[in-house]
Amino acid sequence: MSERQPGSASAGMTADGTPPGRADVPGAGMSADAAPPGGAPEGAGSQQRTSDITAGPGGVMTDEVGVVTGELTLCTEYADGQVTLHVQYKDADEWYVVTGGQVPLAEPASLDAVHAIAVALLDRPEG
Repeated sequence: MSERQPGSASAGMTADGTPPGRADVPGAGMSADAAPPGGAPEGAGSQQRTSDITAGPGGVMTDEVGVVTGELTLCTEYADGQVTLHVQYKDADEWYVVTGGQVPLAEPASLDAVHAIAVALLDRPEG
């Protein structure tokens, strides 16, 4: 089994080419410059958002280990024109790619929306 650790967050560039400052994103515990999960090395042009979630019935399917259930951390990472969803058991070291959770993303500014949708779909504490 391979382990995948998301790269660290960077604020990226705005449409006019100026680097934005730190921006806290309300809700879901997101922050534009969040510390990298697992202390992964910083990747050029990489951005990420993380949130703690509770998997619903059936859990979350991953490429590496199959279904994971219970208290999880979700990381939505943008790098090199692609967004990838990763999950880990809360406070664990190993990260797993969510099955079907890799797609092209033309605009890095869309990362917040993609993360919010992923959280809404996967966070099911009530079942």
